[in-house]
Amino acid sequence: MRKIIILTFISLFFSACEYKIEQKNDKQTTINDENSTKSNFGIVLHGGAGTILKENMSDSLEAAYKEVLEKAIITGHKILENGGTSLEAIAETIKIMEDSPLFNAGKGAVFTHHETNELDASVMVGNTKDAGAVSGVTHVKNPIELAIKVMTNSPHVMLSGAGAEQFASEQGIEMVDPSYFYTENRFKSLQRIKDSEKTQLDHNAKSAFTDPLIKDSKFGTVGAAALDKHGNLAAGTSTGGMTNKKWNRIGDAPIIGAGTYANNATCAVSSTGWGEFFIRAVVAHDISALMEYKGLSLKEAAREVIQKKVPSLGGDGGVIAIDKDGNMVAEFNTAGMYRASMNAQGELTIGIYKE
Repeated sequence: MRKIIILTFISLFFSACEYKIEQKNDKQTTINDENSTKSNFGIVLHGGAGTILKENMSDSLEAAYKEVLEKAIITGHKILENGGTSLEAIAETIKIMEDSPLFNAGKGAVFTHHETNELDASVMVGNTKDAGAVSGVTHVKNPIELAIKVMTNSPHVMLSGAGAEQFASEQGIEMVDPSYFYTENRFKSLQRIKDSEKTQLDHNAKSAFTDPLIKDSKFGTVGAAALDKHGNLAAGTSTGGMTNKKWNRIGDAPIIGAGTYANNATCAVSSTGWGEFFIRAVVAHDISALMEYKGLSLKEAAREVIQKKVPSLGGDGGVIAIDKDGNMVAEFNTAGMYRASMNAQGELTIGIYKE
C-alpha cells in the first residue's frame, strides 16, 4: 500500500512539473508572438505620378531616378530597423527627395506663372493624430522639416507664406536664397507650357487642361508613409505644386485628409496627382474611412478611391500607403508613378511604370 502511495505521489509530482513547463512554454510563445508583432515595420514612398512612359525615359535618367528612390527608402528603413520612429523615418526619406532636382519638391520644385517657386508640405502621425503643414514658402530648403515644426512647436496645423517663413527662422530651419530652387529643365517646362497656353483658343482655366503638356504639369509631388516598431504610423508629403500655377494656388499636398493622413487604427497615406480633385475627394482620409467604417482592406480601399472615385470626378494620380499591420500599397491610375518600398524583412521594391 505504501509503495502505491509513493508511486502515486511521484506521478503527481512529475505531472505538475510538466504542466508548469508547458505553461512556461506557452507564455514564452505568447511573448515571442508579441515581440514579433512589435518588430513589424515598413516604409513606402512615391516621387510623383503621371505620364511616365518607358519609351520616353533614357536609360541614364531611369537609373538616376532609381538611385535616389533606393537611397531614400533605405535611409528610412534603417531608421525604423534601429528602433526609430515612423516620423523620423519619413522625414529623412522625404528630405532626400526634396534635395534631388529630379522631383517636384525642394530643389526640383516647378515654377509658378511668375517664375518663382512656392513650396507646400504636410505631415501627420497616427498615434495622436497630430498634424502640421505649410504652404507657399519660398526660402525653406526642406519644407517637410518646417511642417514637422508646425506640428510639434506651434499650436497650429497650417501656416502659409511670410508667416510660415518667419516661424521657420524662429525655429532655426535652414533657409536658402530662392535661386537655390532653380533648375533648367523645370524653367524650360514653364516656358513650354506658357507657349502652349498661347495657342489655346479659349484661355479659360479649365479648358487649358485639355492640352496634354499642361495637364501633366501638376505631377511630381513626393511623399512617404511608415509603420515603426512601436506600432505607430506616420505620413508626409512635399511638393512644388503645379507648373505655371497662379494666384498662390494651393493643391492637396499640404491639406490634411487630402494629401496626407495617418491613423493608428487604420493606415498612413500620402497622395500625388491633380490636387483639386484630391481635395474634393478627401482622398487620404477617405481611404482610412473605408477601412474603419466599411472594413475594407488597405488594398481594397485604395483601389476604390483611386480607380473609381477620383476618375469619376475627372481627376487622376495615385497614393502610397501602409496599414497598421505593415501591408503596403502603391495605387495609381496614370501611366506611371515613381515608387519604392521596404518591409521588415528588408525586401526592396522599386517601380516607375505601370506593370
